[in-house]
Amino acid sequence: QVQLVDSGGGLVQAGGSLRLSCAASGGTFIRYLIGWFRQAPGKEREFVAANSLSGSSYATSVRGRFTISRDNVKSMAYLQMDNLKPDDTGVYYCAAGWATTVTTASEEYDYWGQGTRVTVSS
Repeated sequence: QVQLVDSGGGLVQAGGSLRLSCAASGGTFIRYLIGWFRQAPGKEREFVAANSLSGSSYATSVRGRFTISRDNVKSMAYLQMDNLKPDDTGVYYCAAGWATTVTTASEEYDYWGQGTRVTVSS
């Protein structure tokens, strides 16, 4: 059973940076597809970024500002968020799945963290 714990959210001014962390336990981390999703108030959950052995993918809205990375030795995944905008506000979720290629589809992810809240003030 894979367990994920998200952390690193907080309140930041527009233009600032945050780094989210995702600690994984159980299973073989290097094989996981890792994704980050977010849910803004009153909106549906949306894809942010993902990484697998095949590479990385980003939502158009965050490309060039966010960077997904992972430390397979520590079983950690990260989302570096720079030049944050008020539209980036939401609860961010780390997710893991067994797909071998990067996917934006939330149904391909079997395990989810509890979420960490990011608030970007203007």
